[in-house]
Order: sequence, then C-alpha cells, then structure tokens
Amino acid sequence: MTIDFTAIDFETANGSPASACAVGLVRVRGGTVVERATWLIRPPLAHDVFLPFNVQLHGISRELTRSAQTWEAQLPALLDFCGNDVLVAHNARFDIGVLLASSLATRAALPPLTYFCSLRLARRSYELHSYRLPVAAAAAGFTTLVHHDPVSDAEASAAVVSDTARRFGATDLASLAALQGVPIERIELERERELAATLTAAATFA
Repeated sequence: MTIDFTAIDFETANGSPASACAVGLVRVRGGTVVERATWLIRPPLAHDVFLPFNVQLHGISRELTRSAQTWEAQLPALLDFCGNDVLVAHNARFDIGVLLASSLATRAALPPLTYFCSLRLARRSYELHSYRLPVAAAAAGFTTLVHHDPVSDAEASAAVVSDTARRFGATDLASLAALQGVPIERIELERERELAATLTAAATFA
C-alpha cells in the first residue's frame, strides 16, 4: 500500500484565518506515520490578538508565541517538511485557508499545492453520529487524540485516511479518492487568495 501524504493542522489566535499560532505536521509513508513536527508561530500584526475562547481551546497564549518565528520565517521549514506531498487535513478548507490567508497577510509566496479532506472522507466511509475529529479518529482506531494539540490533530486526520485506505483496499491516495468520491484538490492560488483576503479582511484585529 503506497498511501503517502503529509497531514497538517493549524491552531489560530482568533477568528482570522491569518492568525496561525501553531502548526502540526505528520508525514505518512505506506499508511504509517514516519515523522512528526510541531512548532509555535507568532501571528502577523493586525492578526495577533489572542481571544480567550481560542486560548481556552488550545492553551496557546501571546506570551508563548512571543519568541516564536513569524509566519514568513517558518514557512520554508513547513514547505520543506511537506515536500511534494498531498496535504491532508480534517475540514481541509479551514487549514488550507489558514495557509493561504497567513501567506497573503505576510506577502509570502506559496508553491502550487494539493490537498485532501479527511472530514469529507470520513462522511463517505463511516456511519457515525458525528464526524468531528475526535469521533472520526476513534472510528479509525486512533484513541490517544489530544484535541487542539496540532500534531495530535494532524495524526488523527492521518489515521482516518490510513484506516479507510485499508478498509477499502486502496493502493494509493489517488485510488482512495476515486473509490470514495472525495477529490484530491489543487489550490488555485488566485481564486483561493481572493477568498482568503475576504476572510482575513472580515476578521482583522487592528
């Protein structure tokens, strides 16, 4: 089974998708996790207000990120970890939106990227009362989730993809996408940047 991808998860300081304050990355080869990475991010100015609701969810505060790298400083390491992999995330539109909006807010360049949504996959593959990440991850056999810890969330979304690939006999991510009717999507940079700009403007904290 050649199920290769990188799972990604962001935490944000507030409602702005440009307010990334942490990232978790999990590299999967042959359906097995082979490497994990996580680090804090200092959100850009105008997106750096830490709302109590968000802090309560993930435990990350302004003080914790004060000495962290900025978005544009850490982006090369993030992209290097991902390489040419398809990016997997649970509710991928959120995480890809963070990637785009944060890059837009800091004028950081992004290469062409592809992504795959484990939430959409879970809805096509499991019969559950909810498809939130903790429930979908448990269905996939991942029972050690620390929700809103970004690397744990990334590994949980990876578990959903690897488990469904085994269940349905998929030989690679493309065949899994075809079997379950969940497309591997390509980021259309101009269209996606327009969306990210709209979302960012609506949630900017000046």
